[in-house]
Amino acid sequence: MSAPKSDVTIWHNPRCSKSRQTLALLEERGVEPEVVKYLDTPLTAKMLKDVIGKLGITPWALLRRKEAEFKETGLTESSKDGDVIAAMIAHPKLIERPIVLKGESAVLGRPPENVLELLD
Repeated sequence: MSAPKSDVTIWHNPRCSKSRQTLALLEERGVEPEVVKYLDTPLTAKMLKDVIGKLGITPWALLRRKEAEFKETGLTESSKDGDVIAAMIAHPKLIERPIVLKGESAVLGRPPENVLELLD
């Protein structure tokens, strides 16, 4: 008999300490999330728009602006949302992480404890 499929998903980057900490926190709470290694699994614009909507933020707020790839994009705070999303699709490293989803809710695991609100 296989374990039931988790209703929690984490967009995970194993090289990111916050992402690893968030995954460990979920596992400590007995949650075995579906792990999406978004750097290896191409995301679509629709997926990203859905998650941004669930997070209740703008695409710009989800953008990692300290990455070298960001400087190459030429994006500014006045860039169109579609352009920001396109840049994150082309350079997934620019997506802030980790993102944890459950149903119609999502949280950014910065700090990792943010995910606890999804588990209530």
